[in-house]
Amino acid sequence: QRLLKTTGGVMSLQLILLLALTSRAAGLSIPLEGEMPQPPTIISHTSSPVIAFPYDSSVSIRCEATGNPPPEYRWTKDGQDFTPPQPTTTKTGSFVVYNKQFAQFQGKYRCFASNTMGTAMTEEIELIVSSVPKFPKEAITSIVVNEGDPIILKCNPPEGLPPRQIHWMSVDLQHIEQDERVTMGIDGNLYFANALQNDSRQDYCCVAAFARIRTIAQKTPMIVEVKRSSMIPSLLLPSGVQTEVVLLKGKELQLECLPAGLPTPQIEWMKMGGSLAERAQFDKFGKMLIISNIEESDEGKYMCKAKNPAGEAAHYFDVIVEEPPKWLTEPPRSQLTVIGTEVHIKCSVSGKPPPVITWRKNGEIFRVSPSNYVLDDTVELHNASPEDSAVYQCEASNQHGSILANVNIMVMNMAPLILTKNHQYDVVEGGDIILNCSVFGSPSPETLQTTEGERYVLHQNKSLQIFRAEKDDSGQYVCVASNSEGRSGLTAVLDVKDRTKIFNPPQDVQVVSGTAAQLMCKAECDKSLQDTFEVMWMKDGDEIPLSSKETSKYSVGEDMLQIMNVGLSDQGMYTCIVRTSLDEDKATALLTVLDVPDAPTNLELLVLKSPKNVRLSWIPGSDHNSSITEFIVEYEESQWEPGRWKHLQKVPGNQATAELVLHGHLNYQFRVYAVNTVGPGPPSEPTETYKTPPAAPDRNPENIKIQGHLPHQMDISWEPLLPIEHNGPGLEYKVKYRRLGVGDEWKEHLVKRHSFVVRNTSTFVPYEITIQSRNSHGWGPEPKVVTGYSGEDVPTAAPQDVAVEVINTTVLRVSWTPVPPATVRGHLGGYDVHWVRKRSLLNLNRSLDERQSLSFPGKRSHAFVPGLEPFSEYRLTVNVFNKKGKGPNSDPVTFNTPEGVPKQVPILTASNSQKDSVFLVWGPPPETNGILTGYLLQYHLINETTLEVVDSQEMNITGADTTQWQLQSLEEHSLYRFDLSACTRVGCGPSRAQESYIATQTGDGFMSHLIKSSSRVPPSSSLFNISSDVSDTFAKISWTAREEQQDLQLYVAYMNNRDGNWRISEAVNTSQSFHIIDGLKPGTVYTVRLMAKRLLDNGSIFEGVFQTRMKGVASTQRNLSSQGWFIGTMCAVALLTLVVLIACFVRRNKGGKYAVKEKEDLHPDVESPGMNDDTFCEYSDSEEKPLKGSSACSLTGNDAIGDGVSRDSLVDYADGGGEFSEDGSFIGEYSRPKHRGSVSEPSGPGPVTA
Repeated sequence: QRLLKTTGGVMSLQLILLLALTSRAAGLSIPLEGEMPQPPTIISHTSSPVIAFPYDSSVSIRCEATGNPPPEYRWTKDGQDFTPPQPTTTKTGSFVVYNKQFAQFQGKYRCFASNTMGTAMTEEIELIVSSVPKFPKEAITSIVVNEGDPIILKCNPPEGLPPRQIHWMSVDLQHIEQDERVTMGIDGNLYFANALQNDSRQDYCCVAAFARIRTIAQKTPMIVEVKRSSMIPSLLLPSGVQTEVVLLKGKELQLECLPAGLPTPQIEWMKMGGSLAERAQFDKFGKMLIISNIEESDEGKYMCKAKNPAGEAAHYFDVIVEEPPKWLTEPPRSQLTVIGTEVHIKCSVSGKPPPVITWRKNGEIFRVSPSNYVLDDTVELHNASPEDSAVYQCEASNQHGSILANVNIMVMNMAPLILTKNHQYDVVEGGDIILNCSVFGSPSPETLQTTEGERYVLHQNKSLQIFRAEKDDSGQYVCVASNSEGRSGLTAVLDVKDRTKIFNPPQDVQVVSGTAAQLMCKAECDKSLQDTFEVMWMKDGDEIPLSSKETSKYSVGEDMLQIMNVGLSDQGMYTCIVRTSLDEDKATALLTVLDVPDAPTNLELLVLKSPKNVRLSWIPGSDHNSSITEFIVEYEESQWEPGRWKHLQKVPGNQATAELVLHGHLNYQFRVYAVNTVGPGPPSEPTETYKTPPAAPDRNPENIKIQGHLPHQMDISWEPLLPIEHNGPGLEYKVKYRRLGVGDEWKEHLVKRHSFVVRNTSTFVPYEITIQSRNSHGWGPEPKVVTGYSGEDVPTAAPQDVAVEVINTTVLRVSWTPVPPATVRGHLGGYDVHWVRKRSLLNLNRSLDERQSLSFPGKRSHAFVPGLEPFSEYRLTVNVFNKKGKGPNSDPVTFNTPEGVPKQVPILTASNSQKDSVFLVWGPPPETNGILTGYLLQYHLINETTLEVVDSQEMNITGADTTQWQLQSLEEHSLYRFDLSACTRVGCGPSRAQESYIATQTGDGFMSHLIKSSSRVPPSSSLFNISSDVSDTFAKISWTAREEQQDLQLYVAYMNNRDGNWRISEAVNTSQSFHIIDGLKPGTVYTVRLMAKRLLDNGSIFEGVFQTRMKGVASTQRNLSSQGWFIGTMCAVALLTLVVLIACFVRRNKGGKYAVKEKEDLHPDVESPGMNDDTFCEYSDSEEKPLKGSSACSLTGNDAIGDGVSRDSLVDYADGGGEFSEDGSFIGEYSRPKHRGSVSEPSGPGPVTA
């Protein structure tokens, strides 16, 4: 035979191998192609014995064989030819015996299968017909014995189908108790070593049970009567001196000695000349020796000895171990041989006694001839010919059984026959593959092998196995077989494909019960196998039926298994299996489900020191993969709040007991639940009701309060005991009291409520009080003494020697002499300090009445008073107070606060920037806190790229009335920041900052300039060109952000100056460059702020003022600012602004404090027709005190409804359009605020975004 791998017609592999016979013990397997003859081979038959039970309808006896031509069957019964009850076919020799025929068909059967090539036969098949076993009917006489005599109660059970079990019982089916004195023997008899009086009874019944036929038979009850009467030991069983015991190897040896004697003898076992096997065991209280799985080494003589004080008796057992026939190695094998060879059929067996070997040919006794004969256990065929082809039988037998082997001998010459067809084989890279080449021939074909390497193995059955296949192994393989009779071959094609593999396996995951779990599984395979590629999921080794409607909780998506609503039952090992028709890969992950703990079980109560002190124990439930952190013990009592479970105690998670302290006179139930990181679990089943006996109260009331609502009485109240704390019926309280330190007797009262009033007391005197609880079972513990006071009254004295010390402009130190304790007439609450600001030292003619006060608790003689106004006159008094009220005021003290620094100027604007100058305008500070001397101006040159200060200068501007300044000698085309502070003789106040770009005015209008206000703005603020475009109900706020400050957030806040309510927008991105404010009122002045945070108190980026147009006013043209007359008008407006500011300042210095009514008269409503050019405004800090109710300050009488020109900077709005018809910027009108404005969310539509 040759195996060749060819590529492109070139031979690359040639194999030669030896053909071995594929055989069985039952026969020779010969290919059937080409009608090859084959001797019979038994392939199936019924094992012996066959038992026919009375309830069986039929039994089947099978016999089936193969062969060519198909074999014919015949049967023998008990060695005689037998014809089955119904005809057999050529396919099978089986037959059926029906219930009515059981008795006549009982016997031993043998099946013979024959064809032209020979005859095969089976071992004997015994058919046993089982009958219903019964005890014979007999008359039972009473057994009368003397005490101490042995008794043998004979059973004589009927024969039946084993196994048979014997029992001794009473008529009420109670087993007769057996011990070292009473024993049932192997023979079924009941043996008494000696009789006792209590052995007398009338219902000794022997019962035989046959499990296989489900039958129980009972013998007639026997009567035993024992009379009073000692004897030396004797053996009831076995009889005689020696017994021979023969049994098969592997069986169980049972040796039994049942003694008689009084007292009851003791049994000893020994093996003569050796020791008992380690497997030896004793039964029936030492009366039976048992050795299981007996071996040849267990052969020998054994002795049992019965002893008591009166003597002893012995018996010997000669144990012989035999064995049925068995094959020494294996049954003889079938043979295929060439004509003229020598054939040896060896039948090697063993057994004890030695088996007798019987040889048959085709079922007939083998006849010896000169060329064919039997030598010991071997049949020899000399110069074999085709006539010697047959089925030979070797049967070995002894008294314990027999074994049989059918041996097929084929003597023939035949050319090689290839049984395997041409085939294409597929294997994945790295896998093993077997290329089959099944060949039959005689003599054995010759082969030639030309391959090398450990990956190639040629098996005896002609198959070529390739281990760890590689891509280069793909190609054609040719198998060629030849012998002296001829030659044949086949071709196989091998294709090595890519492996299927998981490259993204599922990972272990933990999920909480009730959520979803996801397991990823990504894989790849050979493209040619894509049609057979499939993914399967398994849980704990069982496939998940993803297509089933019952498994809707599973879904397979994109390379993923999703488990919905995970429960505890979903926990386990999940395996992803990806497979093709050639291979598969798998990966496993553990899904751990976390859930709340199970309820504890087995709750038990144990009483400790008293019935009210118990220990509760339990067995924790499963923690469901999350450790238990704590247990919660709850209780329910049926008297006061039945059905309501309340918390009692918390126990650490590693503890399963809790000591509980209970109240008396209650019916308790307890339950426990566990808590882990997932949450609390369900509660346990409640305990049985536990009742505590009534007892005296365990405690007295707490939180005792002693008050005096009236000067001559004392009110006592306390926290009553809870109902469950009563411990019994009839709860009440004993109140005792007496004056402290005067030696009075105790006065006591019993009350059921939880308060008591002591009347007619002196004002504020100390008392000792106790409150003790009691019920019908006794008093509570000894109460503690509490000290309290009777009712208070208002103090009668005022502090003396009140003096003040001015610390600074706003802080004062006050001192006084405390009042005598007796005049307090109650618990000292503290001292009140009252002060009144009478007038400002700047305006002595104007009276004020600004009152304030502070309370200082406790006993003290001085205090610090903050928040004073500088440069003012004050009056101050002090009084003492208690819970009842305030005492009289001290004599007033008058003092003045020193001069301070001014507050921040309310506004600073920079306009009309020329080539090297700028015009600054500001308003005077709202509070000068002293005599205003002038201003300090600091100006800084700013690097526009880094926003750092390049150069700084400062100058003092003298004159309190100065509110504008032309600053010269500045650098052209440069950015400046101006800081202005107001000053008094004491110093300068906080500054206000303003930035401005210095540029030459162009011919078509004013240069846009940046207006920023508030000293709270950081100098690095990066928004410029801030302007407004307004209509009657809308305003568009525009800005330009530096490139590095794009995509930041800001907030736009605006306030109607008449109502003082601020509204703040949502966050706006700086890159948007504008924000629209809608829902505005026509002809109304608004203040607007740009802020970095959504807080009004935060530093704002910009603050300004604008006014909406009146309804019906026509829109101005976009090019209005380019007209010459317009520019002239604007210059006049700017000049008029300066005049108004100067007038305001002069008027204020001449008596600028006005009554509220006067100020309201001077500031009419902006929409009222009486508005005229002479109206003026006062300045205030608009950032800290938003405007409310202030009117707009017009520079011209018709400015609000005129041409819509901006009042300050006239910044040209280049991006306007749409609904806006007015071009302008912010106007800076401020008036003194009455109070801070409130903040609210915008009520109109939100901002419009581009």
